[in-house]
Amino acid sequence: MNGRIEDHIPSRPTWRCQACGSAWPCSPAKLRLLAEYKNDKPALMVRLVELREEAAEELAGMDSGERPAGLHKRFTDWVPVRSSE
Repeated sequence: MNGRIEDHIPSRPTWRCQACGSAWPCSPAKLRLLAEYKNDKPALMVRLVELREEAAEELAGMDSGERPAGLHKRFTDWVPVRSSE
């Protein structure tokens, strides 16, 4: 893992990780987000959807103006949805 986990933040408008260069959220960013929201998965999902929409707008502005495909998988599909009950 390159850099401290806190350093794994998105570089805008490319949405690549500033620390490792991977598509953000990278694995260290996902771990940090899961830890931050460990007691509130619904809030994590709301935040990730907000970030996904920001990324879609910024990435569309860089490319052809079309919203990029696959952002749902990249931003939200990795969040565990198991119930704790």
